[in-house]
Amino acid sequence: MSMNAKRHVRLSLAWLTLLIFWAGGRVSAQVTPDRVERVAEVLEELIETYGVSGDEERVRDVVVRQLPEWAEPEIDDVGNLWVRAGQGDPVVVFIAHLDEVGFQITEILADGTAQLRTRGGFYPNLWEATPALIHTGAGPVPAIFMPRDTVADPPTRRPPDGFRLSAGTATRAATEALGIRVGDTVSNPKEFVRLGATRATARSFDDRAGSTAQLLAVQALDLDALDHEVIFIWSVQEEAGLVGAGVAADALGFTPARVHAIDTFVSSAAPIDRQNFAYAPLGSGPVARGVDSSSVTPRAVLDAFLELAEGHALPLQVGATNGGTDGTPFRDWGVPHMPFGWPLRYSHSPVELIDLEDVVVLVDLIKLVAEEW
Repeated sequence: MSMNAKRHVRLSLAWLTLLIFWAGGRVSAQVTPDRVERVAEVLEELIETYGVSGDEERVRDVVVRQLPEWAEPEIDDVGNLWVRAGQGDPVVVFIAHLDEVGFQITEILADGTAQLRTRGGFYPNLWEATPALIHTGAGPVPAIFMPRDTVADPPTRRPPDGFRLSAGTATRAATEALGIRVGDTVSNPKEFVRLGATRATARSFDDRAGSTAQLLAVQALDLDALDHEVIFIWSVQEEAGLVGAGVAADALGFTPARVHAIDTFVSSAAPIDRQNFAYAPLGSGPVARGVDSSSVTPRAVLDAFLELAEGHALPLQVGATNGGTDGTPFRDWGVPHMPFGWPLRYSHSPVELIDLEDVVVLVDLIKLVAEEW
C-alpha cells in the first residue's frame, strides 16, 4: 500500500470514528412484533437449508419460490440469481450471497475416511470433534469431523495431516456405498434458535440474513415508485473468492451507478472484544460499512446514504470492519460501492448471533434505497 493510500485510510478511519457514535440508535418505531416474526420465519428456512460455497442450488430454490409474482428470475452461467425491476438510469445494484462456509471432500482414503479442504475463511479447529453432515447427490449423510491424532499440536493450528471426516465406515468401498463422492460439500448440522424476544443464534447468518432482507424488500417493493432500474442479485461462491460477484460485475461493466452489498458487519460488540474498532451494538440498527479490508466508501455516497436514512427516521450505524464483500469486484469498473448490513457477533462460527430487529430495519433500508435513491 502506498503512503498516500495509507494516509487516506487513516483519515477515513478518523472520520468514521466520529460518525459511528453519531449515527447509531435504537431500532425504529416501524419495527413491530409481527415484522420480527416474519423475518424469523423466512430466515429460519434459509438458515436450515444447506449451501456451502459451490453448492448453493437448494438455497437459491428457496429464494426463487418466495419471489413475488411480478419477478422474472434469471440464473446466469455461474448460478447467480438475478431479479430486475424498473427501467432507466441510474441503475442500482443490490447483491447478497447465498453460500456459507464449510468443507469439500478432496479424497476418500483406503480406511474409509475422507480428506477435506475448506470453502471460505474461518477457524477450522472450531469444527474438530463435532458432528458433520455430508451433502451428497442422494441427500445428507451424517458423519463426524475427526479430532487430530495428537494433543501435542496446538489446537489453534491446522492438524498436521489435514482435516478429515468419518462416516463410520472402514473402507473406501463402504464409504462410496453410502453415496459419498469426491466433490461433495460438508458442513455441520445447524439449527435456527431463538434467544429471548428478538435475538437468534445459528450458523450461516452470513449471509442468510442479507438474503432474507433482500428477499423481503423485493416482496415489499412498490414498482410504481421506481423511476430507474434496480437489479437484485443473490450471488454464489462469495466465501470462496467472490466468484459469483466477479461474474456479475463483468456482465454489468460500467452500467451501474452504485452497488450495495448486503452482508454482515462483523461487530466487536462482544464481551471479550476490544471496542475501539468495528463496534456496532446489536439491536441499534443496520450498519453502513465506511471502510473494510478491501474498500473505502466514497464520502459523498456515505453522506447521502446517512441523510436518506435520517430523513426517514431509520437508525443507521456506521463503522469500519475487517473482511470484504461482493461489492469489491465492481471497483474494477469504477462503480461506487456502499455496502450495508446488520451487526453480527461470532462470525463464521457455529453460534453466530444477531438481533432480528436489525434485519427488519435492513429490509426498510433496502426498499428505501431502491425506490428513492
